[in-house]
Amino acid sequence: MKSRTRTTVSLHAVLVVVGVVMAVPLVYAVVSGFKSTSQLSGNPIGPPHPWVVSNYTGILGSGSFWRLAGNSTLIAVATTVLVVAVSALAAFSFARFAFRGRELLFTLFTMGLMFPFAVAALPLFLLLRSLDLLDNPLGVILPQAAFGLPMTIVILRGFFREIPAELEEAATLDGCGPLGFFWRVLLPMARPALGTVSVLAVVASWNNFLLPLLVFTDPKWWTIPIGVQQFQGQYSSDTARVFAYLVLAMIPALAFYSVAERQLVGGLTAGATKG
Repeated sequence: MKSRTRTTVSLHAVLVVVGVVMAVPLVYAVVSGFKSTSQLSGNPIGPPHPWVVSNYTGILGSGSFWRLAGNSTLIAVATTVLVVAVSALAAFSFARFAFRGRELLFTLFTMGLMFPFAVAALPLFLLLRSLDLLDNPLGVILPQAAFGLPMTIVILRGFFREIPAELEEAATLDGCGPLGFFWRVLLPMARPALGTVSVLAVVASWNNFLLPLLVFTDPKWWTIPIGVQQFQGQYSSDTARVFAYLVLAMIPALAFYSVAERQLVGGLTAGATKG
């Protein structure tokens, strides 16, 4: 009993330390955004005095920031819908159908997890240019979805394989074909896993910097990460305002993650043990 108590206390202490290490930089950035650059130079760790709210309000009142946020939202939502829809069908085939070469084909998909984007940057740019997809949202959405397929298929296949075969047999007796079972039975049961892969896809798309930088030369299609880089270059001497911009750029992804946290954890743990 005492050993278990000591273990629990130790785990809680580790979690507290990890939480503090992760929270301190974020809190520091938020507070620094309410300072002036002179305050940051003179008192980098103290509270703002006075509070410079205009750093945040000035950015929120800028139409360019909302355009960047809108572009990032459009691309993230479209990428997520595409990658989840395609991956769900592929994972269903890999999990519920037996066909020759299934494991080999699945292995090829999983090998995509080891394929870094930087290696494909040049040929991808040439391909998108030949397809006239530069300065086009599809030039970012389609490659992002393609690179998101391996992880999504791996997660969904593991979940789909845990669905009892008896359910599929019962659905077949009720007149459901394979697609009917997939649409009416499997997808509703797979909501935790679908929520997990959706969160991962949205956050990955929102934070993607290299691909939009490669595709977009027209500022009207720039996304939040590119906007952060441009803002840092424009206001490199105004460090406090840069902190404010960074915080506002992180808020949408953090808010979405916090709302969908339960789905993410549930999807990662669902199917870990067989009932």
